[in-house]
Amino acid sequence: MKFLFDLFPVILFFAAYKAAGIYVATGVAIAASFLQVGWLALRGRRIDPMLWASLVIIVVFGGATLLLQNETFIKWKPTVLYWLFGAVLLGGALAGRNFIRVLLREQIALPDVAWRKLNWSWIAFFLLMGAANLYVAFTFSTDVWVNFKLFGSMGLMLLFVLAQGLLLAKYVEESKP
Repeated sequence: MKFLFDLFPVILFFAAYKAAGIYVATGVAIAASFLQVGWLALRGRRIDPMLWASLVIIVVFGGATLLLQNETFIKWKPTVLYWLFGAVLLGGALAGRNFIRVLLREQIALPDVAWRKLNWSWIAFFLLMGAANLYVAFTFSTDVWVNFKLFGSMGLMLLFVLAQGLLLAKYVEESKP
């Protein structure tokens, strides 16, 4: 359910784009992001810093798209978000903090070497996803980019997470008593 909740603005963006074009879709994505944060706030739930960052970025880049009637800004939004996440993980690693470990330590026990590998692989993934978004956004049509935004990005994310699971399986097995 959390995965679908996180995809809520992207799915609505996709549907609105197919029905009414990029500018309506951008407005829908902004509204959906506010609804996400509002829903969590009304329910008294913690709002992840990543969700706040996503909201700010969609408001800034989506707002520029609508204000200037230029779809270039909304096409930059995923790259900025991916690179922000990558930069935060990289900054943490350089400062001796592993934010992937902080996020996941309650769900999985891993040795330090596995946490380091996991953190660096996520840094690389976010940097590459940002570059892939720019490549698709500015090499192909907006229609192709919108399809990539939903299906390509989510597909690559799913494959990456599955690959991480396979690579981490040996560490989980080793850590069992």
